[in-house]
Amino acid sequence: MEKNLISVIMPAYNCTAFIGNAIESALKQDVPLEIIVVNDCSHDDLDGFMLRYKGDPRVRYVKNAQNMGVAQTRNRGVALARGEYIAFLDADDVWAKDKLKRQLALMQEKNSVICSTARELMNLDGTLSGYVIPVKEEFTFSDIKRQNYINCSSVLMKTSVAREFPMHHDDSHEDYLMWLEVLEKYHFGCAINEPLLKYRISSSGKSGSKWNSAKMTYLTYRYMGFGFFRSAFYFACYAFHGLRKYFFWFLK
Repeated sequence: MEKNLISVIMPAYNCTAFIGNAIESALKQDVPLEIIVVNDCSHDDLDGFMLRYKGDPRVRYVKNAQNMGVAQTRNRGVALARGEYIAFLDADDVWAKDKLKRQLALMQEKNSVICSTARELMNLDGTLSGYVIPVKEEFTFSDIKRQNYINCSSVLMKTSVAREFPMHHDDSHEDYLMWLEVLEKYHFGCAINEPLLKYRISSSGKSGSKWNSAKMTYLTYRYMGFGFFRSAFYFACYAFHGLRKYFFWFLK
């Protein structure tokens, strides 16, 4: 495993309209990296689109034999990774050009296994909204039980930790479940409270419906082994923070 090499894990499903921007934003990062695009049986011409990167040794393209869902698709990318660090990037999101370099430096300074950033909401057409969702610069297991500060496409983490706690339970927020499991053992994470991630808002994603997202959040707590009343308490905290987080966005 190469020291300081970052493996960017990008699950891909019916995303040819956006994935080029995501890949280019990763290739502009000023760090040694590889990009692992995992095609989860897309119905669009992702094969044809990815031919443009065939000659770039930084881009690896693999295909699932059958649709596996986002959790197992990310896990497959993690299993193939050659880097010391894993960065998750969804195919419809975009990074600022210095994101990974700054996160890597902060993780090494803080001796943290996971690092996040704030995010700016991006419209479906790629225009920026100007609406930024902040993140705590240090967060603990106790913090994120009440509110999930961590967006998946913002995360940089140790590869060894990503393999220790693979994503599971696609019927929940599999990434949130992973952060909870990681922080329960490693206690804290760090973040850059600047919008180094541009996060595309879409109603067609797995948790695009707020009702579905709520159900998945409750299931996340149950999969963590929390009882009914404890899960209900943390769900109430999640609902309060979620309404506050998106209140001004919905007023637009």
